[in-house]
Amino acid sequence: MSQKENETQQATEKEKAEAIGALFTHCRNLLLQSFEGSEVEGQVGEHPLFGPLFIFTLRLDSNSYSCGFLVGEVARTMQNNPEPHVWLSSFFVDMVRQGTSRPLPAQPTSEEESKAYVEQKVLPVCANGIREEFPDRQIHLEVVMHEEYGPILEAGFPEYKDGSNTTALPIPFLFTLYLLNRDPSEPIIEALYRILAEQQGVKA
Repeated sequence: MSQKENETQQATEKEKAEAIGALFTHCRNLLLQSFEGSEVEGQVGEHPLFGPLFIFTLRLDSNSYSCGFLVGEVARTMQNNPEPHVWLSSFFVDMVRQGTSRPLPAQPTSEEESKAYVEQKVLPVCANGIREEFPDRQIHLEVVMHEEYGPILEAGFPEYKDGSNTTALPIPFLFTLYLLNRDPSEPIIEALYRILAEQQGVKA
């Protein structure tokens, strides 16, 4: 790499770091505004598969609640959601209502422990969440192996024979959401609602 290319790369990385830092500060301020009397601590991390992430810990009434967000999803929300503060605070509202401190789940320390997490926690949470959301519909749920993405969770409506009837998300992504204190069933449920809207000819 030439000196000029190296300088260009460094400048690009600096701009990216500054943008992430500004977004982090903005999110922290939104949380402080949403929860009066709270303190908000946070950190910027890096996921090996999904890139930069934010982790915020909200301290309120002697309890603390932690939740993480991938920077990409935060940036998209800030651009497309007219009320990003509502979206951001919604992940903490239920925890605050329960009134019990909620730290991030313990990180697995081995491949075997990761597998157990997925089988005993992540997949059941997804299955239960999806079935509770669509109690009157037959749901297809299956873990399959994808050449590019590895293990994925498929979910769909077998009642529809034509057009799109199935969505799928990589299990490592769902596992990451779980470890960030997020409900891993949420993105699948959102995708399933888009399928219903498409099948019923309604704009999602």
